Parts: sequence; C-alpha cells; structure tokens
Amino acid sequence: MQQQQIPNNFIRQILILLTIILLGVVLFRQLRFFLPAFLGSYTLYVLLRKSMFLLEGRYKWNRSLAAALLMLLSFLIILVPSFLVVNMLAKKVTFAVEHSSEVLASIEGFIRKYEQQFNIGILTEENIQRLSTWGQQTLPKVLGATFNTLSTIVITYFILYFMLVDGRKMESGFYDWVPLKDENAILLRRDLNNLVYSNAIGIPLIAIAQGLVALIAYLILGVNEPWFWFVITAIAAMLPVVGAALAYVPVSLVLFANGDTTKGIIMLIYGFVIIGSVDNLFRFWLQKRLGDVHPLITGFGVIIGVPLFGFIGLIFGPILISLFLVLIRIYANEFSLQKRKLNPPEK
Repeated sequence: MQQQQIPNNFIRQILILLTIILLGVVLFRQLRFFLPAFLGSYTLYVLLRKSMFLLEGRYKWNRSLAAALLMLLSFLIILVPSFLVVNMLAKKVTFAVEHSSEVLASIEGFIRKYEQQFNIGILTEENIQRLSTWGQQTLPKVLGATFNTLSTIVITYFILYFMLVDGRKMESGFYDWVPLKDENAILLRRDLNNLVYSNAIGIPLIAIAQGLVALIAYLILGVNEPWFWFVITAIAAMLPVVGAALAYVPVSLVLFANGDTTKGIIMLIYGFVIIGSVDNLFRFWLQKRLGDVHPLITGFGVIIGVPLFGFIGLIFGPILISLFLVLIRIYANEFSLQKRKLNPPEK
C-alpha cells in the first residue's frame, strides 16, 4: 500500500507560520513595555479618525498638518488637564510623605479613642510599622510612575502620528490581512471601535459626574481641600467594586478624627446613597448606550486590564473580554455555516 506524502506546499506553509510565530514571540517579549503606548495611540486614533478623514477628505487638508492639529487638540484637551491634576496630587502626596509621622499619629489617636470606647483592638505595632513603611515608600513610586507616564505619552503620540497619516491604508490592510470573511472582519472592527468609545468616553464622564456630586457634599460640609478630594473621588470612581468609596470613606474618617461626628455620619450616608447611586444608575447605562457593553464585561474587564496594561487597562480590559466573545461568535459564523453546507440536515 502506497503511503501518502505530505505536499511540499503544506510543509512550506507550516515552516513559514512557525517562523512568523517565533519572530512574533521574540518581538513581543522585547517590545512589551511599549504595549500601553500602542493601546493608548489606538484609543486616540479611534476617537480622532472621523475628524481626520473629514479634514483630509472634505476640506482637502494636508495629512501631516491635519494629524498635527488633531494631536495638538487632544494634547490640550486630554493631557494638559491630566498633567495639572497629577501635579496637584504629587504636591499633596509629597507633603503627606514628608509629614507621614504626624498623619499616622493623628490616625492612631483617632483609632485608639474608639478602641478604648468599645473595648476592641484594631491597631497593633505590626500594623503601625506597615503604615509607616508604606508612607516612606510612596514618594519614590510616584516619581517612578511619573517618569514612566511621560515616556509612554511621547511614544503614544509618535505612534499616533503614523496611524493618523496612514489611517485609510492601515484600515484597508486590516481587511486584507485578517483571515476572516468581509462581514466578520467588519463586525470585529465595529465592535472594537464601539468598545473603545464606550470605555474611553464613558468611564471618564461617569468619574467626573461622581466627583462633582461628591464635591457638593465636600463644600457644604466644609471639608479641607475640597478640590483635592474631588480629584481623588473622580480617580477612585474609575475603579470597579469599591470605586468612589476609596475617597469619601477617608473623608468621613478625617471628619470623625476632627471631632465632627455628625458631619462624618452625613458624609458616609451621602456617599453610599447619593454618590453610589450615580455609579450604579449611570455608569453601566451610559457605557451600554455608547458601546452596548454588558455591565459584567466592564466590571471584570477593569479588574483584569489594570494589572495587565496599567491605567490604559481601564479601557482595554473590557475590550479583551469582549474580543474573546466576539471571536467565539466569529468562529461560529465562519465554521458552523461551512459545516452545515457540507453536512446538510437530513429531511
């Protein structure tokens, strides 16, 4: 019996695929530090692509000039406010680290008071030592994060320029290179863009809304540094599960520590009922309207994405889960239909 030989064409195809995979792994290992910058540039590209095509197509702008203008506007609208916020937070964090012993002593005195009142034990020498060590290590981490963020921004805009200038060519190449039917490739690109819109616009809007609602209470209750706590609330609101509670609970504790028990109780009730309602009622509703994202995908996506990608994981964590589900649907479309054609049901 004659043995079947493997076609040479098939062998060459396998060797080329193995070479591509091997080179891809090597390149990814060496360039993985640029992944947040690439994801950030893709996010900005999705947000700016329509404006770029409008300037280039309808108004006949030079592509380089149009890209430079949009990059400048995005820098002024997004990054300058972010830089001011980071600068303000850095000053506050620096002050807190320099006076960490005083801050910890104040917190310790407040907790000891309630330990004696209710005859419970909360603080131990080990816990106090951990708090002190954490305070001493905060500033170096903040400075390191700031340096990494600046380098990431530079690389992000470097990549974004070429994405904007060659946007049409890049999108056309996407359909040529993706090994899918045209309708499935369109489905994949549409879902990715919707997810970017939903997370890149929805998450900051909800965070700012929660921060503004909290700011009303901070101003009425006479909280020290209300705008600082507004920023902290907005940043904390981007995180799932605990969210803005990471801001208004410490504010309540500060009020308790200062002897303003009534204000502390009001702050806690207002936080859990009013500020929490903004999150529960509007966060997932707005994101669903923008990109039809299921609440569970958003919540679990953020939990997965932040450790993987850093801050940009707020956007790309949910995208990762959604992409997994979209690929399953595309696989079903691609191969289930073929299977049905090859094996039609018997009548």
